[in-house]
Amino acid sequence: MASRTRTKGSGAGASHHGTRRSLLVLYAVLTLCALAFIFPFWFMAVGAFQSSPTSSPTDLFPTGGWTLQNFTDINARLHLIRSLVNSLVFTIGVLAGTLTFGLAAGYSLSRLQWRGRGALFAIMLGVQAIPFQLLMIPLYVQVTRTYGLGDSYLGMILPFLINTTAVFIFRQFFLSLPESLFEAARIDGASELRIMTSIAVPLVKPAIATVALITFIGPWNEFLWPFLITKNAELQPLAVALANYISNVSQTATNPNGAILAGAATLAFPVVLLFVFFQRYFQASDISSGVKG
Repeated sequence: MASRTRTKGSGAGASHHGTRRSLLVLYAVLTLCALAFIFPFWFMAVGAFQSSPTSSPTDLFPTGGWTLQNFTDINARLHLIRSLVNSLVFTIGVLAGTLTFGLAAGYSLSRLQWRGRGALFAIMLGVQAIPFQLLMIPLYVQVTRTYGLGDSYLGMILPFLINTTAVFIFRQFFLSLPESLFEAARIDGASELRIMTSIAVPLVKPAIATVALITFIGPWNEFLWPFLITKNAELQPLAVALANYISNVSQTATNPNGAILAGAATLAFPVVLLFVFFQRYFQASDISSGVKG
């Protein structure tokens, strides 16, 4: 009996050590992967504040000291504040349209009964398979010649007002809500608009945070459509202005690589800040709090 107990104890100890060893290996691999992903951002930040021109990724810290001259150089050429404002107007316009139309369409496709709802949802999924580049030229002709919206904020925003991915996300979240919530609201005489804004929308905050982050990243980094639709440099967002700077005048700067990395850091910082801010909203919503019994 004693030998059997010792055998069980040694087996449990070996299993515990094996599990601990597996966890250590897992954490080591995850740490290496995290460092691999972080390194480009670190190199960008170091290069943006580095005074001496260099292109070597082995310089993990500024070799010539910290400086803001790179930001000054690129700002003198493309006006960073104006380009940031253009990007912000473009992104906020797209975000407002995506959330407004996405929530309404998602609610309609999930909670309202009307003929053709399934067919329209299938068509929407099919539209997602069509590359935007395939529709770009017809959209350009329509926006510039038919609507006369070339070189305007509205011309940049219009093709992105409705995002089928956002509609799909909102539809799936609305379908997960208990039907009893909507039935009780309808019995109390609430309109569908009141039900959507007062009951459904507050319960899908994680979906709103996800859509907001995805939508913000898209137009904020968008280059091709703003480059095509805007010829006036004063209306171009930062991604387009930075590309023009790299192609035309970057080599005239004292530290060309530093100026380019300073522009890239300016473009990337708002996205990182937005992710940090919205990270706490990426959690399951408490949909059961409004249901009794």
